Amino acid sequence: MTFSICVREPYEAEDGEEAYRFGVAITTRLPGVGVPCPHVNEYGAVATQSVTNPDLGSRGVEYLAEGLAIEDALDALLNADDGSAQRQLHGVSRDGAFTFSGEECNDWYGHVEREGFTVAGNLLAGEAVVERTADHYADHRDDPDPLPKRLIDALGAGQAAGGDKREDLDVQSAAVRVVDTADDERPYYDDLRVDASENPISDLRETYRLAKRGYEDAIEKYGEE
Repeated sequence: MTFSICVREPYEAEDGEEAYRFGVAITTRLPGVGVPCPHVNEYGAVATQSVTNPDLGSRGVEYLAEGLAIEDALDALLNADDGSAQRQLHGVSRDGAFTFSGEECNDWYGHVEREGFTVAGNLLAGEAVVERTADHYADHRDDPDPLPKRLIDALGAGQAAGGDKREDLDVQSAAVRVVDTADDERPYYDDLRVDASENPISDLRETYRLAKRGYEDAIEKYGEE
């Protein structure tokens, strides 16, 4: 019912220290995907989907903050979950990645893991959805656009390849969440949701555009205050 992308972008901050951007973007043909499914903190990004268990995401990023390797953290959570065969779980940490698609997920389902990011989906039109999402992000990883925009655009590429196959469900949703370890204050556009829409990716893109403009206007006019 969903497809999503989790990414890690290491870079050198202005003070010369190593920094990271972690992000998740996700969409589905159901309302409210941005609450239970995407999870991100300064140590990693995790998406939990299919028959969603939100604890797999929230506890997963908590374990990363405690110093567990992502493979150990997410494996442990799945091993303790009686419904793991119906789950899809993937994500990245500062030094690793993890992908899992349970054997009882609904076709088409699957995942890909590439350098620094993962993509997964279920109930999709086909494998091309995750491949196009992955290709678009990889092709634009070094673009100057902020990570939230690039993640939304990657979702758009997956949607153009067919997206969620349940075309009889009109009410959809999408979300993007980003954490940058070098940012003391998170910009408004780093955590955005469209909870109920017939065109959630387009609406999320427009929400991002307005949120970025509003943030920049506020900084310009009232930054010193």
